[in-house]
Amino acid sequence: MVPGNKTHISDFILLGLSEEAGMQPLLFVLFLSMYLVTFTGNLLIILTIITDSHLHTPMYFFLSNLSFADICFTSTTVPKMLLNIQMQNKLITYEECITQMYFFMVFGGLDNFLLTVMAYDRFVAICHPLHYRIIMNPRFCGLMLLTSWLLSVLDSLIHGLMILQLSFCTKLEITHFFCELNQVVKLACSDTFLNDLVMYFATGLLGIIPLTGIFLSYTKIVSSILRISSAGGKYKVFSTCGSHLSVICLFYGTGLGVYLSSAATPNSRATAIASVMYTVVTPMLNPFIYSLRNKDIKQGLRKLFSLGIIFI
Repeated sequence: MVPGNKTHISDFILLGLSEEAGMQPLLFVLFLSMYLVTFTGNLLIILTIITDSHLHTPMYFFLSNLSFADICFTSTTVPKMLLNIQMQNKLITYEECITQMYFFMVFGGLDNFLLTVMAYDRFVAICHPLHYRIIMNPRFCGLMLLTSWLLSVLDSLIHGLMILQLSFCTKLEITHFFCELNQVVKLACSDTFLNDLVMYFATGLLGIIPLTGIFLSYTKIVSSILRISSAGGKYKVFSTCGSHLSVICLFYGTGLGVYLSSAATPNSRATAIASVMYTVVTPMLNPFIYSLRNKDIKQGLRKLFSLGIIFI
């Protein structure tokens, strides 16, 4: 790029999922509905765990934090998209774009680490049940949560600071419904080699290590389940981690699918549509997965609703 193409950045243009005017009302209703379901479902999970003393265990402590992360994860992107559709305005300021990108990575990373921590929790509960309370004590749980937050914030901060060093051209159209890191880097006029290097290194490191931890945890869990003689015993043990395993497959499966689709096709619009799966659909489905497959959550929800009726 020639130096003359560089300019002071004030706004980016979010092209969204479709530029057809007739599609905008449908997209607004669809994403508003999914956002409200996501927010309400995850909030109910948090309130259920807080109000029911029987759910004050490490597993549900991490689940409540996962629900909080999912609410924030979706809230970094969908409200701005809805506002742009309602106002018929595709602009997002440079400052808003950087802020959105930062918090999207923070809560996406937090989801990633919390799923890993929850896998370790299930490993200890199933493979070392007699030492579970000793190992998963409140101090250790708090330390794992704090570490998850720090790693997520640090990763996002590094990427955010590196983006601030880039110069951008006059063509500032992002073929997405939010400021996604890779899409923003592609718009830069200056050399992005270091950004690309850090991005791929961080994605590999923060993706491979948690996935390896999850894989090893579930390898040990499956090995322990297979040693149980009765079918009823196997089902009872597996049911305690079935919901978590479903969420892991949904989160990493959709994320990997988007990554592979973006590598296979240059169509950014198709990638943006595919990314809806892990940015919006997965956080929306998590409360259903945990409530439908978990008797403790079901009982806690009934207590919560009964308390609500009493107060009304």
